[in-house]
Amino acid sequence: MKKLVAAAIAAGLGLAISATAASAQATLAQVKQRGMLNCGSNTGLAGFGVPDAQGTWKGLDVDYCRAIAAAIFNDASKVKFIPLSAKDRFTALQSGEIDVLVRNSTWTMTRDASLGLLFTGINYYDGQGFMVRKKLGVNSALQLSGASVCTQQGTTTELNLADYFRANNLKYEVVAFATSDETVKAYDSGRCDAFTTDASGLYAERLKLTNPDEHIVLPEIISKEPLGPSVRNNDPQWFNLVKWVGFAMLNAEELGVTKANLDAQLKSENPEVKRLLGTEGKFGEQIGLTPDWAARIVKLVGNYGESFEANVGQGSLLKIARGQNALWTKGGLQYAPPVR
Repeated sequence: MKKLVAAAIAAGLGLAISATAASAQATLAQVKQRGMLNCGSNTGLAGFGVPDAQGTWKGLDVDYCRAIAAAIFNDASKVKFIPLSAKDRFTALQSGEIDVLVRNSTWTMTRDASLGLLFTGINYYDGQGFMVRKKLGVNSALQLSGASVCTQQGTTTELNLADYFRANNLKYEVVAFATSDETVKAYDSGRCDAFTTDASGLYAERLKLTNPDEHIVLPEIISKEPLGPSVRNNDPQWFNLVKWVGFAMLNAEELGVTKANLDAQLKSENPEVKRLLGTEGKFGEQIGLTPDWAARIVKLVGNYGESFEANVGQGSLLKIARGQNALWTKGGLQYAPPVR
């Protein structure tokens, strides 16, 4: 009897392991079969995710999606960008409409624990701020008592706003809208005294205003907003793949591997560079990719620093300083585990 029970348990475990193994490869297999990555993106946020006049998507988050496609297909263009509102973004991921969500979304405990999702890392360290008209004569958020504040529904912004004003014993009126565009338009038309969202978003949205130079971003940062990609929590292989795409971009920057010098770096004798670029070892196979997976990313998209500077840094209209998004070796928070 004991042998029969043991055999039944073993068989059950075998089936469970087989099912888990099949599930672990499901997303990557589907993406390959489809020949395209479905990436959940912003409906339009300069510097992070927005189509240009020709319909080509650009931005820091967009580059992450393209980097995943580059690693899988050796073709960064094999991405379908699916614009999603803040309210709909997680539902779209849960339902399988998208393979990955890369849409300036804040990593929080509730989102980690209750939505059936996993955040794969942080591609931008941010914090919530405020924008006001210069003529208001306000130079600190602490002067906003009694103000009406425009914000977007379905975001962490609403809770942070309430916490900040309550903690500082300030009165305010919240004016909330379903979409980012509605929120910006309402603020621009004078429906409210201030506009609040992530500081990066304030710099981006200010470009859309009728007279951008008439508005200032106040100095206070009232929250921690670690922004990053997320995936469903039922596919360990896909989770690792998306996570290590980001780590590869950071490691490439730290090791000085760029688009311009990639060919030379492929001949490098530096063990760390060799492992990253696949000239030594088979690290790509561990996440279902080819040995040159990271080299593809650098060649077709660039390292993290290159993407940052082009999209939100000094080479962009936003001109945001690296600050806490600098590498850990340069006083910032961006740090990636090693390829070994």
